[in-house]
Amino acid sequence: MSDGTLKETTITYDDGIVRKFVFASVGWGIVGMLVGVIVAAQLLWHQLNFLPELTFGRLRPLHTNAVIFAFVGNMMFAGVYYSTQRLLKTRMASDGLSQAHFWGWQGIIVSAALTLPLGFTQGKEYAELEWPIDLAIAGVWVVFAINFFWTLAKRREKHLYVAIWFYIATILTVAVLHIFNSLSIPLAAGKSYSIYAGVQDALVQWWYGHNAVAFFLTTPILGIMYYFVPKAAERPVYSYRLSIIHFWALVFMYIWAGPHHLLYTALPVWAQTLGMIFSLMLWAPSWGGMINGLLTIRGAWNKLREDPVLKFFAAGITFYGMATFEGPLLSIKSVSALAHYTDWIIGHVHTGALGWNGLMAAGMFYWIVPKLYRTRLHSVVLANAHFWLATVGILLYMVSMWAAGITQGLMLRATDADGALAYPDFIETLVAIRGTYYARLVGGALYLIGILLMAFNLVKTALAGEAVDGTATVVEEVRTETEPSTSQMLLARPMIVITLGIAALVALVMAKDISQSVVALSLLVAISVAAWITYGQSETGKGPWHRVLEGRGALFSVLTLLAVVVGSVAELIPVVVVHGTQADPKKFPPYKPLELEGRDVYVREGCYTCHSQMIRPFRHEQLRYGAPSELEESAWDHPFQWGSRRTGPDLARIGTKYPNLWHYQHMVDPRSVAPASIMPSYAFLNDRKVDFTQTPAKISAMRSMGVPYSEADIQGAQVSARSQAEAIVADLAKQNIKVNPESDMVALIAYLQRLGKPEAQPAASPVAHTNGR
Repeated sequence: MSDGTLKETTITYDDGIVRKFVFASVGWGIVGMLVGVIVAAQLLWHQLNFLPELTFGRLRPLHTNAVIFAFVGNMMFAGVYYSTQRLLKTRMASDGLSQAHFWGWQGIIVSAALTLPLGFTQGKEYAELEWPIDLAIAGVWVVFAINFFWTLAKRREKHLYVAIWFYIATILTVAVLHIFNSLSIPLAAGKSYSIYAGVQDALVQWWYGHNAVAFFLTTPILGIMYYFVPKAAERPVYSYRLSIIHFWALVFMYIWAGPHHLLYTALPVWAQTLGMIFSLMLWAPSWGGMINGLLTIRGAWNKLREDPVLKFFAAGITFYGMATFEGPLLSIKSVSALAHYTDWIIGHVHTGALGWNGLMAAGMFYWIVPKLYRTRLHSVVLANAHFWLATVGILLYMVSMWAAGITQGLMLRATDADGALAYPDFIETLVAIRGTYYARLVGGALYLIGILLMAFNLVKTALAGEAVDGTATVVEEVRTETEPSTSQMLLARPMIVITLGIAALVALVMAKDISQSVVALSLLVAISVAAWITYGQSETGKGPWHRVLEGRGALFSVLTLLAVVVGSVAELIPVVVVHGTQADPKKFPPYKPLELEGRDVYVREGCYTCHSQMIRPFRHEQLRYGAPSELEESAWDHPFQWGSRRTGPDLARIGTKYPNLWHYQHMVDPRSVAPASIMPSYAFLNDRKVDFTQTPAKISAMRSMGVPYSEADIQGAQVSARSQAEAIVADLAKQNIKVNPESDMVALIAYLQRLGKPEAQPAASPVAHTNGR
């Protein structure tokens, strides 16, 4: 109830922080897209890899980090800061924390831009940055979280709008993902080893990688969609009930789907199936969100002809629907068998990052900047030109990568009438899809030109006006009514139904036979029917249960975190203890000291961005590469090297297939052994030396993580490394090749010759000759 007291307050929002994040996003967007165009060109003209620091293997992680964390990250923060203050009817709790967040995040991005080209990397996709930067990310994220939840606590609007739900999920889940995926053993300021190895690292990495896409590139942008699309369309959100289903289903299901990135690998089959099932289930909530967004624009379609903001929003949401249809499609095992390791996956990723995130960012910028500077957009014509450049560019990119992926996938599995490989040399597939690489380059260039037009348009808009901070007058009613207790909320009918539903779902996933599956499925259906019947009923006496929950920020946050943690624990814990994740050292011995040093060179140069080390159980892969990879083979790999794209052949069985001379020539001049190769020259490895004084520390770090090295191995690491290096140098000298035994080149050759050696692999099938890329 109310005591009738009214309190009027005038709020001045902190829009200065919004302006900073907007233009940081635009600036870094130009950098990220430019690097993307460069790496696309490097795949066509190997001569563009003219500096060690600017080779494809080092620039590709820079491109992905710049687009994800710099471009989309800054855009997300701008949208969150702008909408949160207005939805909660209060200024951000601390201007100081907001500034620390902004400058800390830009410092992290600059650190990434400097360290990645210099070769400082952990070699984990979307998580390459070394441990000091990881610590900085955690610290800055905590600053952001404190500021957000502090603002949530002091809000003047009790009800939490749907956009805030998605922001809460983002902040909590990204923190969990980053902390657990980044756990490592530091060796120096620029070197560390992941504490996870082999199958555990693979699962943790793709639990992180898949959900980084979910909770960094999806949930916050959905929150932005739920705020800015209704504002631009001047229409309410289409369906409140659908937004509830969309949020909770997405948050709970997404976290389980990571294993679909590892189909047909050495990961246990049950874990692969679990990932595929939850990926398919994601179709429903994802498309529910898309429908909610597009139907919010209903009644405003006529504005699309004139309003570039709605054009970008409508196209962005459509690309979200395309990406979230394609993702589950690619998680189906038969589709993944063709598409995985090909450019189809690259096209899918860019559908989301450039089609969904990029177009939503542009729409938000064109709507928000004129309001931040109290003026009109400088040029609607330029904004429309940007829209068509971006749309045509991303469509050209997508279609070319679909064509490349399907073509390459079919060629790699093709056999002739005698059952032999129709295209035995991997390089033949690259020659066949070269034309699609030109199309990708054109598409990326068009998208970059659009970003440049946007930057010019926004800067001119800002210069034409003056920076202003938004204000609002809020009339607060002092309320004295009692709220349901936390225990009442947790023991209400909806929570009981939800808890039983989750238990039935977990039982269904973990069922060992058909009878258990039938029982669990029957319970799940019954509980779902009960949930539908009781929707909207309340045991709190204060209205529908979820409506009451939306006024309880702390409880809402705890339940959101619980939904995420349940899926994470159920997915990760069984694999951590699964039988076979430790290898027999006699059959699968750990790397020798020089081989470990060579592996570090392999990771530093980004070789994992083009080569996999995971042979799938398909006949065509066995004919091409050798026997399927086993779980134990990667047990000592910190981090794992299964890869996600094959621009070159798989290397799991490359050891002893070619002599040392072949590897040397291949590194110095790839065209000398494969005339059509697109691989950069790594001749500079001859001039770079391994620091053998650090080798014992590396062996010791590995031993601390369970790799079976003895104290004698640590003490004799330098002697062992130099002895193996001298043997390689002596072999090359017989071919009149002189090389420094301390060079990175020798260490890398040692590592490559170790991969799949007879004493460390099962019996191999016949292997066809395979050229390098």
